[in-house]
Amino acid sequence: MNDAVLLLSGGMDSGVMLAWARTRFGRMHALSFDYGSKHAAKELMFAEKLANAYNAAFTKVELSFINTLFSSSLLKSGEKIPDGPYRTDSISSTVVPFRNGIMLAVATGYAETHQIPLVLIASHSGDHPIYPDCTLPFTEAMSQAAALGTFTKVKIEAPFAGFDKRQIANIGRELNFDFTRTWSCYKGLDLHCGTCATCLERKYALEFDAGLDPTRYLG
Repeated sequence: MNDAVLLLSGGMDSGVMLAWARTRFGRMHALSFDYGSKHAAKELMFAEKLANAYNAAFTKVELSFINTLFSSSLLKSGEKIPDGPYRTDSISSTVVPFRNGIMLAVATGYAETHQIPLVLIASHSGDHPIYPDCTLPFTEAMSQAAALGTFTKVKIEAPFAGFDKRQIANIGRELNFDFTRTWSCYKGLDLHCGTCATCLERKYALEFDAGLDPTRYLG
């Protein structure tokens, strides 16, 4: 089987993708990015543990310039993370400009260097439309650019593009994936806050109201 490069954030979507990829590819190379987010320490810790659990090579990539040059409430240099569900008038502050494009470009260069034909990203149909670099057309355009810009014709795929977050959670359950090994909360506290948009999305995906969500939340 061919090797694959995966963007591994430490969140539930990329974690399930890692478990899904385990039996489909040979050696897996997990890249995790420190771009100065408020929850970076939590994300990276969970990402490295996930990579180890699934026998994937783990590499942390420093992108400190993003925190310095870009504006987003998700960054340590930004304002307070808003609470509440995704709404254009509030959650747009969490957009990190072209974040996935930058990460996919780095992953493509890594893939060509190591003669790996494929890069995987866990973006999906449930990603909020306020994030333009999470859409399938964006991923397809980046894949086209990667093939044109590399001698080895690296390909980028989003295997969960046709699923929403709850469907990804169901895939994870079929794979006996442990969701407590993942981190979603934007605030980077000791526990998930349970009130920011990504925590609310996690609760929906893992069916918190039905008692199926194993996550510990504040309060």
